Amino acid sequence: MEIRWLEDFVALARTRHFSRAADEQNVTQPTFSRRIKLLEEEMGTTLINRQTLPLSLTPAGEEFLQLCEQVTDRVRLTRERIQRLTDEQARRVLIAAPQSLLSHLLPQWLADHGLQELVVPYLRATSWLLADYFQALERGECDLALCYWPVERCELELDTSAFRYRVIGEERLVPLSVADGSGRPRFVLPGSRRSPLPLMAYHPRGLLSSAIAAHLARQPEASHFNVVNESIQTTNIKELVGLGYGIGWLPQRVVQRALDSGHLVRAGDTRWDVPLEIRLYRYHSRQHGGLEALWKHFERIGSPLSSLSS
Repeated sequence: MEIRWLEDFVALARTRHFSRAADEQNVTQPTFSRRIKLLEEEMGTTLINRQTLPLSLTPAGEEFLQLCEQVTDRVRLTRERIQRLTDEQARRVLIAAPQSLLSHLLPQWLADHGLQELVVPYLRATSWLLADYFQALERGECDLALCYWPVERCELELDTSAFRYRVIGEERLVPLSVADGSGRPRFVLPGSRRSPLPLMAYHPRGLLSSAIAAHLARQPEASHFNVVNESIQTTNIKELVGLGYGIGWLPQRVVQRALDSGHLVRAGDTRWDVPLEIRLYRYHSRQHGGLEALWKHFERIGSPLSSLSS
């Protein structure tokens, strides 16, 4: 028994006429009549009194009509709910971001713009390298990528010509150390050849590693490090620095509480800070209703977002 047979029976009970019911169901009358006959065979009894004009239902048909109305109504409501869910899912925008931005910027940013229901974090991206974000944007795995970007000149082996971005904020990578007994940094920049500083470094193919290296290369005073750990995650670096294993550069948003409490202190003055932008990227050719509406919203509100760039 098929749902459309039940819908046919409801239409016939309403119109009391085979031809009109067949027209409502967009089928020929012979097909419609055959389906009603199959329905009666399935139920094992006569449901339609064909001797009256207009047609009438038998007592069994009247009883069966109630079931048909209940079932078809529930199916209709379920279809509508499923369609709404499908439409909502189609409008949702997936945003990829590193763990530090996901934890310390994204929730407040979404709340400020009222985007909590529209924009959904893509949690698989928290340990990606920079190139992974652009590859995911290009193949449609995510719709937006939120990432750090160096303000100063930095050579990155990455072609971004097919992408557009908006700047949504600023950040600084701050060199940090645990404090000694007097509240001073245990490890102090720039170190020396004889006594290089133990460094909690970022992944060598990551953007933050490149940004730090480019910034240090521009300093008049050479710095000296012994890399003792490499990590993609800022939380890992923060934990190791906090345990006193060495120095590390961390986003100021991530470590502000630790700085305020005195648990972590600067390992050097502000000339060692690495300025960053926080950029929101999209793939230029990506067609997505929710994404287009979101991008137009950003264009309307303007500040604090920068103008578009290709």
